[in-house]
Amino acid sequence: MQVGYSAEDEAFRLTLRDWFETHYPRFVAAWPGGAPDANELTWRRAWEDHVCQAGWSGLGWPEAHGGKAWPLTRQAIFHEEQARIGAPLGVNIIGHGILAPTLIHFASEAQKARYLPGILSNREIWCQGYSEPGAGSDLAALSTRAERRGDHYVLNGHKVWTSFAHIADHCFVLARTDATAARHKGISFLLVDMKSPGVRVEPIRQITGESDFNEVFFEDVKVPLDALVGEENGGWRLAMAAASFERGTYFIPRQVRFTQELGALTRLAAGVQRGGRPALDCPHLRRDLARLAVDSHVLKLKSYRALTHAMRGGPPGPEGSSTKLHWSESHQKLLATAMEVLGERALAGPEPAGADPQAAAWVRDFLWTRAETILAGTSEVQRNILAEQMLGLPKN
Repeated sequence: MQVGYSAEDEAFRLTLRDWFETHYPRFVAAWPGGAPDANELTWRRAWEDHVCQAGWSGLGWPEAHGGKAWPLTRQAIFHEEQARIGAPLGVNIIGHGILAPTLIHFASEAQKARYLPGILSNREIWCQGYSEPGAGSDLAALSTRAERRGDHYVLNGHKVWTSFAHIADHCFVLARTDATAARHKGISFLLVDMKSPGVRVEPIRQITGESDFNEVFFEDVKVPLDALVGEENGGWRLAMAAASFERGTYFIPRQVRFTQELGALTRLAAGVQRGGRPALDCPHLRRDLARLAVDSHVLKLKSYRALTHAMRGGPPGPEGSSTKLHWSESHQKLLATAMEVLGERALAGPEPAGADPQAAAWVRDFLWTRAETILAGTSEVQRNILAEQMLGLPKN
């Protein structure tokens, strides 16, 4: 495992840091109406647009497609520095991090020419049509169908938990094109225009009051044959390849933010009084913070390990499940500890318009973490993967 970066990479980091420290505060200061809500999609999209227009996109893409062809170490440094300055995650992360490299590896030249420029400029937002009410963790059980009729497919089905579908321009959809084939066969990878007749999006209201997730219904949607990526009935291979892209850098901004949140939690505990003394003096709270500090360090080492593995060209393995499981459950513990520190202040809920915006921000993040042990594979699924692939335990 490579722990740390070369001297050349650290010099590169300073250049990036200078750009972020110059541009991000200016961007925040110019935002209409004052400081933005870090979770507001309009704000996230605007900052992402700014970054892309400044040329910081396509970081790992080949130069022939407008990219920078950076090695994984420099991509990691970019994500670290953007997280360090406090900038929000973008809303087109699926387009940039999953679809674009899939298109670069598998799409036709005409498809690359049509879709890659829109992702590079952030002009076109993408969502991912995978999960269904009866096919979440068991994705091969999907039932959405695409029937070939002349010069197009007719798409019918129901996707769920589709992030950003309500603002997306396009969706890459897994659909069954051969109903008689085995589970992992007969599935195709289609690029669908979200403005097509028959596409219906129903936002799902979350416990935080936001609606980032959606149900998507496809009702006799016509999809041109040239929207098929790769071979018909060969979509499972593309889906598995797509899942491996960005694996080296995916958890880096999350690990950086975890460390930042732990620092903020420690400061919060130092400023809250319990029995006339700072809550930080409480032995069991100090124990919990120490354990979270260990989690933060281990997550950093796991990020380095994943980065090193990807740099060596290794295939994605069960280590990703270990990191996802560790991060999501530790993050829940961190925010649950924040609720304990806030005490009755947390009862006001996540509405920032209240009298205690600091508490509201913590409560919102606490509520959001309820989803983190479900999305991208539940904790139960991750444990099964680790049990079977790392410990060699039987599937039953």
